[in-house]
Amino acid sequence: MAVVALTSTEHLGAAAVGALVSVGLCAAARRWPGPWRVPAGRALGAALLVNIVVWQTVLAAGGTWNASSNLLIDVCPVANIVAAATLWRPLPVLVELTYFWGCAGTIQGVLQPDTRYHFPSYFYFQFYIAHIGPVLAALFLVIGLRLRPRDHAVPRVFAITALYAFVVAVPADVATGGNYLFLRSKGAAGTLFDLMGPWPWYLGIAGMLAIVLLLALDAPFRISRARASPTEP
Repeated sequence: MAVVALTSTEHLGAAAVGALVSVGLCAAARRWPGPWRVPAGRALGAALLVNIVVWQTVLAAGGTWNASSNLLIDVCPVANIVAAATLWRPLPVLVELTYFWGCAGTIQGVLQPDTRYHFPSYFYFQFYIAHIGPVLAALFLVIGLRLRPRDHAVPRVFAITALYAFVVAVPADVATGGNYLFLRSKGAAGTLFDLMGPWPWYLGIAGMLAIVLLLALDAPFRISRARASPTEP
């Protein structure tokens, strides 16, 4: 169960390292702004891509890769790829996707870790890098580099996510029999989905929860934007 893993030394150690690196990198970017932040961000982006490529290679070499679960279209690999692209070229929409997908999406893997993987196995490191990496990238971009979400970022990101689900994930699930984006089932027991009812109702509840999370993540910046807006005389 994921709840048990939350108290394990393996999980707490990985979460602590991720938190320390996030705080250190963001603090350094704010305290010592300068050109060093560009290669630092790109190095992080390259590391995220290398992690994904090595993961795919290891699965293929071990004969365990399969199209129903290992295509690079699920939330985690897509968030890693988008985060890497953003760290190399921080376009506003990519920054928003990285921030919201990382802090509302891949972080769920840290809050509800996969209990199959144990330190110091390769898949243990791969799992935590893949789930903490986009969060680190998001915080570095938004807090360290001060690249903030724009007006209407929440509906924009939600619409892009929903469109991606219907255009990419649904056809992939149908074609492979997979469960990308958990559209066909709630997956393994011991996750937040267990509280959301049966299929298809949990999809609607998950969508509403996603909106709440996005709004909460955008709240500090929404308040800042409101304060910065000129007031009527």
